[in-house]
Amino acid sequence: MGEVGPFRRLLSHMKGHRKTIRLASICSVTNKFWDLMPPLLIGLAVDVVVLREDSFLASLGYTDPWNQLILLSVLTFAIWGLESLFEYFYAVLWRNLAQTVQHELRLDTFNHVQKQGMGWFDERQKGDILAILNDDINQLERFLDKGANDLLQVSTTVIVVGAFFLFISWEIALFAIIPIPLIVWGSFKYQRSLEPKYADVRNAAGKMNALLENDLSGMSTIQSFTSEDIEVARVRSLSDDYREANRKAIRLSAAFTPLIRMAILCGFTATLLLGGWYTLEGTLAVGAYSVLVFMTQRLLWPLTRLGETFDLYQRAMASSTRVLDVLTSEIEITEGNYAPERELINNSDINFNNVSFAYRGRENTFTDLSLSLAAGKTTGIVGSTGAGKTTLTRLLLRFAQPDSGEIIWCGESTNDWSLKHLRSSIALVEQHITLFPTSILENIRYGNPRASDEAVHEAAQIAEIAEFVSSLPDQWQTMVGEGGYRLSGGQRQRLAIARAVLKDAPLLILDEATSAVDNETEASLQRSIEYVSKDRTTVIIAHRLSTIRNCDTILVMDAGAIVENGSHDELVTNGGIYSRLWKVQTGQR
Repeated sequence: MGEVGPFRRLLSHMKGHRKTIRLASICSVTNKFWDLMPPLLIGLAVDVVVLREDSFLASLGYTDPWNQLILLSVLTFAIWGLESLFEYFYAVLWRNLAQTVQHELRLDTFNHVQKQGMGWFDERQKGDILAILNDDINQLERFLDKGANDLLQVSTTVIVVGAFFLFISWEIALFAIIPIPLIVWGSFKYQRSLEPKYADVRNAAGKMNALLENDLSGMSTIQSFTSEDIEVARVRSLSDDYREANRKAIRLSAAFTPLIRMAILCGFTATLLLGGWYTLEGTLAVGAYSVLVFMTQRLLWPLTRLGETFDLYQRAMASSTRVLDVLTSEIEITEGNYAPERELINNSDINFNNVSFAYRGRENTFTDLSLSLAAGKTTGIVGSTGAGKTTLTRLLLRFAQPDSGEIIWCGESTNDWSLKHLRSSIALVEQHITLFPTSILENIRYGNPRASDEAVHEAAQIAEIAEFVSSLPDQWQTMVGEGGYRLSGGQRQRLAIARAVLKDAPLLILDEATSAVDNETEASLQRSIEYVSKDRTTVIIAHRLSTIRNCDTILVMDAGAIVENGSHDELVTNGGIYSRLWKVQTGQR
């Protein structure tokens, strides 16, 4: 079987809206049917004025020409009213469908992205993912809002007008319809040609969005290195790529409408000349000729919009491909259903059994790593950069999956745990704190959305941030700003500790939580950590050995292996790596 096209993939994803699509399509077709009636009314009016008592309407029993005109006026009001009514219906249905599909697709895609492991994000640029969630989904919404209706109405026009032509004169119909196969063939040919062009456009947009997102996040670095000109050059280069990709697509799409116009001209001229000849010869009524001329214009000129419609369609299909590729990307982290009781978690050691792991395209971080984290105890982990300390936390939280071996907790592999239950059992405080652009109160409450204000205040008191918050003009309602830029590094760390306290998880992981703060702040954080880690399984990863000095057990990692294991005093006495690090950090020789 061949690869399923983007349009079919999109329809499959929209299967829950089939009823709305059918109703909107019926309204579009009905609107166009009534929209095509005025030329017929004009032909009947001409017939009345020219033939009077011998007109077509006279044969229906309306012999008085004035009564015929009154009837045409009533029909005109009715037809225009119905055309307007169904235009309202299709506009509401298509637009609401576009907004609903856009909303659902964005939520479905974002929800799918949230289920991916960290390795998935490592291989993608954040800006490109943002472009897919915003620009690409918006492009699809624009097509559903306008393009789908245009395609339906053009098709309806061809069928209805073709039927009129065949009824009045099959010879003229033949000449009028000859350009249509050429136009349809050209449309599909251009569609296939435009598809890769717009795929290039969307890829270029994703790359540019990624650079802009990165530059805005790192503006302080850019300015401190006076690298504004370098970044402008990078943006200019990617913007030029985006512009050039659009130029290639525009050159192709812009040629579409003029070529269609020339084909339309042939059909219109044929109707004008052949119909006029038949009318002069008396074989075609003047009113019928008027209908043919007007209908030819209504048949062929809307086809000039096919270029714009197909342009919109191809942009939407290129965007749909990118969105659906993300939405259908494989989730590497499998879901389990094991959910042990809190008491069992509190009393269970965590064991790494012969765990091997490598980031994609890189050498193994761990090879047959085995270690144990004692329940209710505090374990410190120290080692040089790249030793694998942070990777341990990724594996514990199942942000990544071991290539072999397993992690056993409560007698079960963490692979068999419910992800929600596993991660809700772990409180993580990292060096780089993520804060949300809301109040201090809500940022702390993120640890437990159901917590009362009093519980939030108590957690802040333990983290020694309550006094600082109370000194602020807006106190707990103070907005922290995007990423928490209104707070210092130490204040952000304390807020993160408060959030972890409020979560009250059986396992607490502190990954370099005190590495970027001053000594006074570190001492404050240490007091908070000692309080919250009491009788709780705690893992502290640190470069500063003062942070882990009082841990029950300290593991020293080097090149993905545990090379030393013991208490602080034991490791200092052993004279190994830890002892050398301690002497360096305390100023000893």
